Amino acid sequence: MNKFTYIGLVLGTTLIMGLAFPVGKIGLTYAPPFFLMGLRFTLAGALLAVIARMIGKPRPRGRNQWLQASAIGLFQSAGVMGCAYYSMRWITSGESSIITCTNPLIVILLSTVFGGAAYRGRQWLGVAVGIVGVAFSFGLHLGLQPGTFIGLAGAFSFAAATLLIKRWGAGFDMTALAAYQMLAGGMMLLVLSLMTEHPYFAFTGTSVLVTLWLALVCSIVQFMLWFYLLRRGDPAKTSSFLFLVPVFGVISSWLLLGERVQWYVGVGGAFICAGIFLVNWEGKGRPARTAAIQGAKEAGA
Repeated sequence: MNKFTYIGLVLGTTLIMGLAFPVGKIGLTYAPPFFLMGLRFTLAGALLAVIARMIGKPRPRGRNQWLQASAIGLFQSAGVMGCAYYSMRWITSGESSIITCTNPLIVILLSTVFGGAAYRGRQWLGVAVGIVGVAFSFGLHLGLQPGTFIGLAGAFSFAAATLLIKRWGAGFDMTALAAYQMLAGGMMLLVLSLMTEHPYFAFTGTSVLVTLWLALVCSIVQFMLWFYLLRRGDPAKTSSFLFLVPVFGVISSWLLLGERVQWYVGVGGAFICAGIFLVNWEGKGRPARTAAIQGAKEAGA
């Protein structure tokens, strides 16, 4: 894939992810969180499954692929969002975002321990710098509470889904995988809502528009782009761009909700850009080492 195309798709995807925060906050006025997310993913998954069927995309084959799609939905759709929203009983949404965006470091850790991948010290430094940038973007306000560990579970869930998509994704049509993992995750969230909430949905023009935006843009478009990027590139490098999500979330919250943007968001953004550069910069003069690292990554995938 052309480098500029790749960067453009990654920036577009992370911008959509960031927009989901203020749009979702608007949606919580009309429905409880688990129920809203369940509607979002079930609607998106069902619609995309119909589209995939109409254009002749193959469904998952056999029990193993259905289980794989469900496992990805458990981690990618239900696990990440479930932990993120549940953690907000103890911590703020900003703190939850900071923890969730430690996902790139966890991807590198899991890839190294379980996948046999090898990463340079510069890439580890880039992840650390990116985490500092995300923390700066939210004013360095983060404490250790039950919600901290629940949010961290969501980050591990995100990392697990990233690696599972990289490992199993080649056997799926990406449209079908996006559809059925969202459908599985949405149904899990609806069950969770029935167990923990009193589900309701206030029908208004705004609530319908918000739900459609979350389902069509923040789910269908976002997941198809994200799965495509993970399949075509290194999951650790691609995941490093997730550090941009909280920044886009803050900026879009300022534009859509009128929330204030503090000076430290700019400082955090500079750290984030530096971290992404360090993770993705290949350097020169060490082709043998680069080939060895790439080979290890492919073996781990």
